Amino acid sequence: MKKILLIEDNPDVRQNTAEILQLASFQVVQAENGKVGVELAKENQPDLIICDIMMPELDGYGVLYMLGKNSKTASIPFIFLTAKTEKQDVRKGMVMGADDYLTKPFDEMELLDTIESRLKRADQFKTKFSSNSDDIVKFLDEAKGLNALDELSENRKSRVFPKKTMIFFEGDYPNSLYFLKSGKIKTYKMNDDGKEFITGLFKPGEFIGYTAILENDNYPDSAMVMEDAEILSIPRTDFLALLNKNRDVANRFIKMLSAEIVEKENQLLDLAYNTVRKRVAQALVKLNSRYAETQETNDFSMAVSRDDLASMVGTTTESVIRTLSDFKEEGLIEIQGRNITLKDVEGLDHLKF
Repeated sequence: MKKILLIEDNPDVRQNTAEILQLASFQVVQAENGKVGVELAKENQPDLIICDIMMPELDGYGVLYMLGKNSKTASIPFIFLTAKTEKQDVRKGMVMGADDYLTKPFDEMELLDTIESRLKRADQFKTKFSSNSDDIVKFLDEAKGLNALDELSENRKSRVFPKKTMIFFEGDYPNSLYFLKSGKIKTYKMNDDGKEFITGLFKPGEFIGYTAILENDNYPDSAMVMEDAEILSIPRTDFLALLNKNRDVANRFIKMLSAEIVEKENQLLDLAYNTVRKRVAQALVKLNSRYAETQETNDFSMAVSRDDLASMVGTTTESVIRTLSDFKEEGLIEIQGRNITLKDVEGLDHLKF
């Protein structure tokens, strides 16, 4: 059953609208003003929000702004419900990111048809990106919105890049967005002494390089293939056209960007406060969570160079080797050549020091 949040200060309108929605088999959460509505949206994570504009505490524009800043609520379809019909009010709401607009009084079928249309469209973008390049092409085509973009590039062929191939360099201008179909890629920064620090690890099904495009800036780091990779390249202009034209696409990348920011913040905190031993353990756990073929067993084996591990941790290769030896003696891991097998992922994750 789909859940709808109804934010309306007029009790009669709110009750009548809620009854219509409930008769149509929707679960309805009601809020009497914008401030309450924002809190209920965060708590309930509705499938769609219907919101009046003129309200006490916080008006509809404020509600849309506050929810748009939160990665968990930014992608929820949003329909304005208002008695105001002036063009500037309609334009303001749509520019801010509203998905649709209903003018009071409205009839039952108009309300339900609008909701059904928005929910159907939102469902197209809830499916996670898969590692199949055909699915990405389909996603891009669907995001056009009934041929709204007349000249979206048809040339989306993937290429195979061998190990240690550079995809882009720090300081390069971002001309393309990259989608990893198979293989592994790392992003990293170099200091003045040529020491490498890994800033990101990417697996099949993930996008690379979108941050620089969104910020309209050069790449903040470099990207290199860690093992043979098949990569799909999407032209910058096509990507930006999708973002500007389609709110669903924009919200998807806003959520990805928010998650990336949180990950970077945690990485900086680890470097500042955690011991080398703790950082090595967390790096192994991170590699396990990103690259393990199955999570049903703790015995996950991975081939990782000690230099790459040191670059993730922010320490010397020698320190990493010593720490791995300690973990082996403690029964947390097994080592055979370059391969590291995690015997106790939980023990590594909860390491105290």
